[in-house]
Amino acid sequence: MSLVEINFDGIIGPSHNYAGLSLGNIASANNAGDTSFPRAAALQGLSKMRHNLALGLVQGFLLPLPRPNGAFLSAIGANGSEDRRLLAAAWSASAMWTANAATVSPAPDTADGRCHLTAANLVTMPHRSQEWPDTVKQLRLAFANPEHFAVHDAVPACFGDEGAANHMRMSASHGDPGIEIFVYGKSGGPFPARQHEQASRAVARLHGIDPARTLFVEQNPEAIAAGAFHNDVVAVANERVLFTHELAFADPEGTYGAIRDLLPEAEIVIVPAAAVSLADAIKSYLFNAQLLTLPSGEMGLVIPLEAWEHPKVRAWLDGMLASNGPIRRVMPVDVRQSMANGGGPACLRLRVVADPATIDQRFLLDEKKIARIEAVVTEHWPASIGADQIGDPALAMRIIAARQALLATLDFAEFG
Repeated sequence: MSLVEINFDGIIGPSHNYAGLSLGNIASANNAGDTSFPRAAALQGLSKMRHNLALGLVQGFLLPLPRPNGAFLSAIGANGSEDRRLLAAAWSASAMWTANAATVSPAPDTADGRCHLTAANLVTMPHRSQEWPDTVKQLRLAFANPEHFAVHDAVPACFGDEGAANHMRMSASHGDPGIEIFVYGKSGGPFPARQHEQASRAVARLHGIDPARTLFVEQNPEAIAAGAFHNDVVAVANERVLFTHELAFADPEGTYGAIRDLLPEAEIVIVPAAAVSLADAIKSYLFNAQLLTLPSGEMGLVIPLEAWEHPKVRAWLDGMLASNGPIRRVMPVDVRQSMANGGGPACLRLRVVADPATIDQRFLLDEKKIARIEAVVTEHWPASIGADQIGDPALAMRIIAARQALLATLDFAEFG
């Protein structure tokens, strides 16, 4: 079996809007009430997928979830007239950020030799807490082969779990046994610490990973308070490399030492706060990047244009590239519509190490399939959604029809 890393990006849904529902997410708060552009957003996301496919990487996708979600409102005895935020939650397209869909442990790390996926309950935020049942349904379609995959329901809601956005894996290569790093929060100042330690420990047990090769690390409360609501806003790992801000972890030296003890070949690239402040890192989403192993064997960093255009961040990146370090390429992409809601390139993807042949092929992309999706988006996705349009019955029908057109085009009748 040939194991490779596959990035599954979420197709940005036709109800993409800026309702400012995510407490602690600075971009979401700053753009609350602005007009969104769902068609442009989805096309930007597809362009990023095409970019990674052109690099020679295997690329997958996950589908938008059904929205507006009337079942969410019914479950709380509401129709949306009581509170505009409840109505907006039912319209949220936040499932596009698949880094929060699940936590993934590849087969080389697990006791039964299967890849394990546990859907994230996302209970801290109401607009996200409704996602996981539909996410599990989709994951069980994509990873249905019981010889190679085990898909778990979300852990109990008393333990908040935010998925892969608070989980990192390091290894000599993707197909080798690795170490798994679960990052949790205890305090976030004025903002909630979304990832609970016990949720992380529950996922590790469910996946059957070796406790001796598992780390549980506290996120720096200062980072959470500054707007790093997930660890992937301040750190990202790939194979032997950890790329991190100096202030990402509560005990950075202890964290680095524990990683090196388990993976002696680990290379830790630390961005000092003196060069890029925590505020600049969060504003630019420098670390919410895809750190990828390219077919050549070198590592590349896919960053948002906002990071490339930020003077201090750009200066640090230029110095890094000149230093002959482990990250040899930096590739900016335009995902501005996602960024305006607090989601960079890393938010949009879930990393799964697996043999592509074991996955439902409908979820894997090629150029022809991207073109088909783009055609549906161009024809059916709304060009814009203003804050006053959320709840409009005619727009709701258009959003539902747009998603149905995508499902029909991609032969996903069972996910209607």
